[in-house]
This record gives sequence, C-alpha cells and structure tokens, in this order.
Amino acid sequence: MKLKKPLLCTAVAAINVLSLGAALVLGLAGSSAARSQSWNRSAQKWDRDGESRQISCYFSEDSGFTTDGMYALRSVIQDALRSSAARPDGSIPETPDAYSTPIGSGNVTCDSTGRSAAELTAVGGDFFFFRDFRLLSGAYFSDSDIMQDGAVIERSLAWTLYGSPNIAGQLIYIDGVQFYISGVIDDPTDKYEKRTAGEAPRVYISYSGAASLPQVSGMTDGDMNTAHKLTKITSYECIMYDPVKNFAYNTVNDYFKDTYKGSYHAVNNTERFSPTLLAKAYKKRSDLAVRKDTVTFPYWENASRIVEFRLAPLYFWRTACFVIPILTALTLIWIGFRFLRKHSRSLISALIEKHKKAAYDRKQRKANI
Repeated sequence: MKLKKPLLCTAVAAINVLSLGAALVLGLAGSSAARSQSWNRSAQKWDRDGESRQISCYFSEDSGFTTDGMYALRSVIQDALRSSAARPDGSIPETPDAYSTPIGSGNVTCDSTGRSAAELTAVGGDFFFFRDFRLLSGAYFSDSDIMQDGAVIERSLAWTLYGSPNIAGQLIYIDGVQFYISGVIDDPTDKYEKRTAGEAPRVYISYSGAASLPQVSGMTDGDMNTAHKLTKITSYECIMYDPVKNFAYNTVNDYFKDTYKGSYHAVNNTERFSPTLLAKAYKKRSDLAVRKDTVTFPYWENASRIVEFRLAPLYFWRTACFVIPILTALTLIWIGFRFLRKHSRSLISALIEKHKKAAYDRKQRKANI
C-alpha cells in the first residue's frame, strides 16, 4: 500500500511532462509553418512598435471594385484615423497600401531567341513591400516612376529569356509590347507557395503599363477622347494603425460589407496565425477549404490558407495538451487549500507559540545583560 502513492505521483508527473512536451513540440511546429508565410508580417516591418495591423481584401472577378473605390476607401481610413488616432500635432499615422489584379497569360520574348509564356499581374501602390519577394538583381518599380514600362520577372523566366538572373535593364516584349526589366525576383521557394503558384513564371507590371497590352483592352475604362486605363482590383491590402483591438479590421471591413457583400473576403494578416484563434476555428476549418462565394485569391493567399487549414487541428491539440497540467495544478491547489483549512488552527497556534517563545527568549537575554 505504501508504494501506491509514490507510483501515482510518478505517473501523474510523467503524464504532465509528456503533455507539456507535446504542447511545446506542436507549438514549435506551428510557429515554423506560420513564419514561412512571411508576407503576412508586413505590419511588423512597417511598425516596429507593433501598433499597426495588416489587412487584406480579396474580390471576385465581377465585384466591381476599382481604383476609384480604393481612393474612396483611403479617404474613409484617413477620416477614421483623424477622429480616433490623430497625434497631438494633428498629424495622423501613414497607411501604406497596395493593389493588384491578374491580367491573364502572355507570350514574353526578348532581343535574343528566348521566349516563354508567363502569368501577368498588374500591381500598384507599395505592392513589393507587402510581398517580401527576394530580389536577385535590379530594383522594384513604383507609382512615382516617370516611365511606367518597368517589369519585375521571376528567376526562371530570366533564365529562359537571357540565361542569367542579372539582366536588369534588358528589354522584353509582352505580346509585342516593349517593357524593360526593372528587377528579377526569386521563384516561390516555400512548399505551400510552390504548390499554389503553378508552373508558369510570373511578370509584374504597373497598371499604366498593363493598359497598353492587347488582352487588357476589355478590362479598361475610357472613351475615344480619353486614354484607356486599367482600374479593376481583385486584391487590396493596407497597413493601418490600430489604436484599439480590431479598429483597423473593422474600418476596412465595414466599408465593404454592404456594397460588396458576397463578393469580397477580408483578412487580418497580422493575427491570422494566432494559436488561440486557430484552435477555436478547428471545427469550422472547412470554410478555409471550401468557399461559398466567387472570391479570387492570389497564390500567396492560397498558400497561407493551406497553412491555416493545417495549423487549426495542430493548435487545437496543442491547447488540449494543457488540460492535464491545468487539472493537475488545480488539484494541487485544492489539496493545499484543504490541508491548510484542516490544519490552520494548529498551524496558527504553533506560530503564536513560536512567537511567544521568541519574545520570552528576548526578554530573558535582556534580563541577563
């Protein structure tokens, strides 16, 4: 009988150690998978104090969201920040943003014999800051460039065309329209991004440059007296100051929820891989795999959704691993409470007697002196 309690204590201790160890392993695995989706941490790059949030919105092909709608949203964001987060000098935090839309595939050629099919994406704003691509050569183009005929291409396309990634400044022709290579980026290297990106290399060009392509003519606005321009947006993202929890997300989401209901999807990128949120989403993770709307996601968002789908059960079981240690701690607290309650009188009496004896001894020492 005397061996039962020691064995029970050993077994309970071992179970607790195993549970905490399993939680640690699952937590590390989840953290590693989340870190692989580095583009979701743009807010941390922009705001080292952690007071901003990255919000992304994706739209269906026929949602009707355009650059005009984006300009209106920018005004809404500025008004919200002005009323809730203006600094003492009256200034408001900056809100960098980016927008893009796929414009189909095109035939890319160069001044030599190289040629390849490629997926084309029109981009604007601070697109390349958000994407966290690995730049191999050259530089990114921007909205402030005088000429808008720059193109950023992937490494595999650079090798096909010119046999080298160091080809910034060289010319390429997309369906016969001339562009210059502004920069070369690495191909997707993360396993989830490679799975969703497809086989064709990618070319990123500005909205102004994209409007000159023949396949974009049906996506532009304008008439005989005005220049055609591409206005369609299927992906919008911003980094917004977040003075109170969900302020940034609610500001952006509220702008879209009535007008674009059913044709958009908003994401809080900064908090999407939170262990607590994903553990709660475990039972509803089918929503990550099956969409009930027609929203189009770019490959990088699809990759992050795969990671969310995988992390939901992992973080659920990680949370479950804490149940036994928590119950053990509560049991020990209860046992300690009952022990103190049962022996409190004797313990208090013993303390009083000890105090009296100490006082008596002090008096005796003084008397002897």
